[in-house]
Amino acid sequence: MTDFEEYLRKHLPSAPSFHPIFDEALGAMLVAGGKRFRPGLLLAVVEAYAPLLLQSAYPVAMAVEMLHTYSLIHDDLPVMDDADLRRGEPTLHERYDEVTAVLVGDALNTHAFYLIADAPLHSDVKVALVKELAYSGGIGGMVLGQAIDCHFEGEKLTPKQVDFLHEYKTGRLIAASLKMGAIVAGLDEKAQQKLFDFGLDLGLLFQIQDDIIDATQSSEDAGKTTGNDEDKNSYINHFGLQGSRDRADALAVKIEKQMDRFDTPLRAKLEPILEGYLNRHKIEK
Repeated sequence: MTDFEEYLRKHLPSAPSFHPIFDEALGAMLVAGGKRFRPGLLLAVVEAYAPLLLQSAYPVAMAVEMLHTYSLIHDDLPVMDDADLRRGEPTLHERYDEVTAVLVGDALNTHAFYLIADAPLHSDVKVALVKELAYSGGIGGMVLGQAIDCHFEGEKLTPKQVDFLHEYKTGRLIAASLKMGAIVAGLDEKAQQKLFDFGLDLGLLFQIQDDIIDATQSSEDAGKTTGNDEDKNSYINHFGLQGSRDRADALAVKIEKQMDRFDTPLRAKLEPILEGYLNRHKIEK
């Protein structure tokens, strides 16, 4: 991931013009940091099965990170979460203005697909990648989840609906990252689906842990605005802190069992990325 981070910073989106701030704003949230969790998963699958394609997959991994970053920028807007801190930095609408934040998000969204189209991969592979990211990052995943999250704010959903919300808003882009790695590596559709399903469970664990952080950490410690989920359908609001930790426990055990059935190359690449997430629930108790 050190090499990928260097690649990302050397290939930041750029739109030079006489606009005084837009070009700078395009890369501001990308260079602010982040876990790089989704590109890390994608590259782990590629490295496990097709290491010679690893560098060719960097633009695809960056596209996933770019789409994820756009979603954070829009999620932080006053019309949505109205957050003022992200990745330890002021959110874009605080640092610049709301119009700039909206347009930077739009630009990162669209540029993600340009990166895939321009990647040094076979055209059939690139079509499959665009199809997966567009659907799981859009109406078949993240955007639908966000729409549900915003529409039902202040209205309590059923537990099944809460899982649906977070599977779509968070889980499906994480699942797509794994599947996209499998597409680049040339794995068959059965293997792609297996990784996607694994990613859905991983996404729910990721979201529960994120909700626990929101309830237990300060904004300064978390690097983002916390404590603003009072009216949302978070796991904490539905199941309480201990109930959420219990759900995280159960998911972590399920994920560990799934990983035990993975072959050695894949397990060796995923374990360093997932270790902190699978052990966090034990440490927090």
